[in-house]
Amino acid sequence: MDSIREIVVLSGKGGTGKTSVASSLAYLAGKEAILADCDVDASNLHLIMGPDIIKKELFYGGEVAQIDIETCIQCGKCKEVCRFDAISFSAGVHTIDNLSCEGCGYCSRVCPTGAITMMPRLSGEFYISGIRNGSQMSHAKLFAGGENSGKLVATVKKNAYRMAKERGCDYLITDGAPGIGCPVVSSLSGAKVALLVTEPTMSALHDLKRVLFVVRRFNAIPLLVINKSDINEAVSEEIKIFAKSEKIEHLADIPFNTAFVESMGKARIVAEENQFLKGIFESVWEKAKEVADSSVQN
Repeated sequence: MDSIREIVVLSGKGGTGKTSVASSLAYLAGKEAILADCDVDASNLHLIMGPDIIKKELFYGGEVAQIDIETCIQCGKCKEVCRFDAISFSAGVHTIDNLSCEGCGYCSRVCPTGAITMMPRLSGEFYISGIRNGSQMSHAKLFAGGENSGKLVATVKKNAYRMAKERGCDYLITDGAPGIGCPVVSSLSGAKVALLVTEPTMSALHDLKRVLFVVRRFNAIPLLVINKSDINEAVSEEIKIFAKSEKIEHLADIPFNTAFVESMGKARIVAEENQFLKGIFESVWEKAKEVADSSVQN
């Protein structure tokens, strides 16, 4: 069992408690696991993990057009072909709005003087940090209007795997983005286990089915945790019936508990603040490890 076992924590929708679960598992894993925050569009795991940044690098995703005023003859051909209205003409000069530019490069192709160059677009930053449980965390921030979140997720994961190898960690715990978009697809690459966190609402059940469809395409083993399980016991039961029909192992029910909100308010991890919930998360972590280990053995 010399390969790193990645457990990615996902939810079909936001607000189910996915990040609280991921942070609690990382807290219990300690130096046994590296933590990766792959929710780069709305990263917040760092708020409760207390990272001490060791390394920071710039992330360039996609391209943006840039006009050389000295070479430009102000013919306006670039403005004519831009479908995104990113090029404006004012005071006798054509300029490009970086936020509106989609980086297609059409303007640079029609420019008769070669005045338009496609340049790498600064889209975010990625970090390697120490965290207070003694381990390390790979995380990132996508700037407003930034592109290629999937590529940034891949960078976060690449760093996390390298860190795990360097530190001799057996596990990688990944906090994925909600939904089923590009960041989720990227975060599933290489994962052995997908821990699906849901809640007893019909919208959550609907989105659980969607994310399960994606998980199965990556051959990751799905596991299930129902958070706030007692707020609607009828829907909780419906989720359990669905899980059984799909052969998803149901690891735990977590009852509604104000400790989640209280711990967030103190920028703390819920498993370090509440002993009852810590016990539930310990059980979830041990079972998730067991499944991940068996996936490598098989």
